[in-house]
Amino acid sequence: MIDIVIFGTGNVAYHLCKAMHSSDKITVKQVYGRTKRSLKSIPKYIDTTTSLTNLKKAEVYIIAISDDAINDFSKIIPVSNSLVVHTSGSVPMSELDNHNRKGVFYPLQSFSKERELSFKTIPICLETEHQDDLDLLKEVGLALSDHVEVIDSQKRATLHLAAVFVNNFVNHLYAIGHDLLKEESLSFDLLKPLIHETADKINNINPSKAQTGPAIRNDLKTIEKHIHLLKNNSDKEAYRMFSTIISKSYGKEL
Repeated sequence: MIDIVIFGTGNVAYHLCKAMHSSDKITVKQVYGRTKRSLKSIPKYIDTTTSLTNLKKAEVYIIAISDDAINDFSKIIPVSNSLVVHTSGSVPMSELDNHNRKGVFYPLQSFSKERELSFKTIPICLETEHQDDLDLLKEVGLALSDHVEVIDSQKRATLHLAAVFVNNFVNHLYAIGHDLLKEESLSFDLLKPLIHETADKINNINPSKAQTGPAIRNDLKTIEKHIHLLKNNSDKEAYRMFSTIISKSYGKEL
């Protein structure tokens, strides 16, 4: 069994705890949180602490906290020459303090505590300074997922950037669509078959080949009609921007 200590109580920490606890190759020895209140979300069958002085020994210490806090927090972990990794897609491994061995254990997924997830399909991206540490992280990764990749900090930053485009930005567009339908007392469920088909299509077709809509057709009448329907100026700006980008990408001008 590989002993793990997790620092953090957010969405990533929560899902890691559950997935690791269900593995027969990993033991979550402890979860650290700043307050007892923050630790309430952690399953009660896992030991928790609010004090770094009560930290248990582990083979891997995982920092699953906000990106901008990783560097400072790594400096105060009261262990030395241990394997300390973070779970961020955008923070380089070099941000971790030098008094411990460094690594990255980045599960590429959008995590929400309200959603149940299977780690088996989640890509886990690894990086370490030393081969022995990489071998250990591979064991941890493969105990959770069928998709484990070794990716350095530079490539991981690009991967995270791409993830923001296809997840965070797209989800905000869902929110705009939801609000537009709500104004007309229409259900967002009407769009879900379209959303599912769009997502499923790219399993077999390059995204650029799957593009449809008025912008790629240079359908100016429909575009202007849509812009006229929009009441929010930021939504109008977004519609124009995306339409222009799509048209130019396919060799057309609006």
